[in-house]
Formats: sequence, structure tokens, C-alpha cells
Amino acid sequence: MELRHLRYFVAVAEAGSLTVAAERRLHTAQPSLSRQIRDLEHEVGVSLFARNPRGVELTPAGEAFLHHARLALAEVESAAESARRAGQPEKASFAIGFLTGREMEWLPEAMRILGDDLPRVEVTLWSHNSPSLADALSRGKLDVAFLRQEAGAPDLIFKPVSRDKIVVVMPRDHRLAGRETVDPRELASEPFIGVSDANPVLRVAIDQYLESVAVRVGMVHEADNLASAISMILSTHGVGLSPTYIQNLLPAALVTRPLVGPEPTIDLMFGYHRANTSPILKRFLARMESDSIRAGRTRAV
Repeated sequence: MELRHLRYFVAVAEAGSLTVAAERRLHTAQPSLSRQIRDLEHEVGVSLFARNPRGVELTPAGEAFLHHARLALAEVESAAESARRAGQPEKASFAIGFLTGREMEWLPEAMRILGDDLPRVEVTLWSHNSPSLADALSRGKLDVAFLRQEAGAPDLIFKPVSRDKIVVVMPRDHRLAGRETVDPRELASEPFIGVSDANPVLRVAIDQYLESVAVRVGMVHEADNLASAISMILSTHGVGLSPTYIQNLLPAALVTRPLVGPEPTIDLMFGYHRANTSPILKRFLARMESDSIRAGRTRAV
């Protein structure tokens, strides 16, 4: 039994006709196809097709044989594809993750850092919250990510790249929007949109700041991400605290204002798995370390 016998058999079974299979599927002569099917039936030892005036139909034996024939052909194709991949290695890949909103600033920089590698590398991008990025790094789904320094990730290495100020976010027509700066004590009387435990590092930074200025806010909702925070601030006509990069996502109806006094900040890091041996990652890290971009980005923004 040869592979062509299986291909011929499947083609006839799916067409329901020797003539149609020969002319439209296999591009061979019908008498030759009939002979191949007879040879197959002789080798199997049973009739696989029942002939009728309209064409052919599978016998019970043919129904059973069809399932295995399809599996065998699929396995052969899979084997061929594996061999092709091994003989012609796929293009190298590099996966980068960003805190949602930070990709607008850091994607062009990351592409510039990759530089000469780009023509040979397939770059994939992922935008999410910081804990999800850390988890993806730990699982090997990302090579590098711009995120917070998450706790409970001993397999990851974090290095600082910038420091973000935390600002007040509010509707454009809010009573505090006309101020150049906002006294944090005025937040206590406003509906306040906080940060949920889905973003623990940011939540701790905001909670510690409010505690340091002795302000107790009236929590209305807790947002899991920036999009939720924006929607909640709009719908409640309330306020929230967020890193300045939220400005990359704000609709025209919302504005930000700095806080009076010592401004709270939060660090942006880039992280990677200590066991990642990718040569592209190695070059990326070396360029991050040596590039003047590091010095330019460590200032507060």
C-alpha cells in the first residue's frame, strides 16, 4: 500500500464519484483511478466502495478505513512540515511587553534599540497590566517587558528606566480643573476612583502618598486598568490618581493636574527572565545599558 492509494481513496470518498475525483481532484484518467482503487481493495481484503448508477458510496468497511486514511495523510503532512522547519529554521522572534499606554512612548525606542536585528527578527508586542507582564516573563512568553517591579518574581531581573509623576485625573469641567495644581486635601471631598489589587505596585504607591499627606478619600470604585479608571472618572464626575502616561489615553473630556507639594512618583522598570539565553535579548540589554536613552529617560516625566 502506498500513500497515493490513500490519497486516491480519500478523493473518491469525498467526491462520491470515480469520474469526478479523476477529473476534478486528481487530474488523472478514470480507468487508471479505478484500477488503483481495485488494487487498494485487494490489498485491504474487503470492498471499500459500493458501485451504483450515481457513482460510489462507502461500505461500512470503507467508512472505517476513511478515518484512518485521513489520519495517516495528516501525519505524513505534519512530518513533512516538521522536516521543512528543521531544514529551514524560522525567523528569530523577540516578544516585548508594555504597560498599557507606555507602548506609545517605548515602542519606537525599543525598535531603535533592536536596530540592525530588525530585518532578521519577527517582533511581537503585548500590552497589559504589570502583574500580567511579569507572569508572561516568568512563563517565557515575553523576552523583555516595561513594567513595575512586581513582588514574588525571584526569577526576574528588574532595572529602572524612568520615573513617572503621579497626577490628578478629572473631568475637564470639574471644579478643580481650573487650578494649576491641586491640593491633595481637596480630594477627600470628591468621588474617588482608586486602583484595585490587580495593580498592587501602583496601589501601594498611591495609598502611601495619601497616607503621607493625611488624606482619607471617599472611595467610590476601584479600577483594574487605565481604561476602566477613565470610564469611571467620566461616569462619576470624580477624580483619580494616575501616572502621567495616562495622558496618552485620555479623551478630550478629561484632564490631568499636578499635585501641590512633594509630588508622588512611581518607577518604570524593564524586566527579563534571568534564565533567558536569547542572543537577541543579550544584545538588547547591552544596548539598553550603553545607550544614552537610559540617561535621558531616568528623569521624572
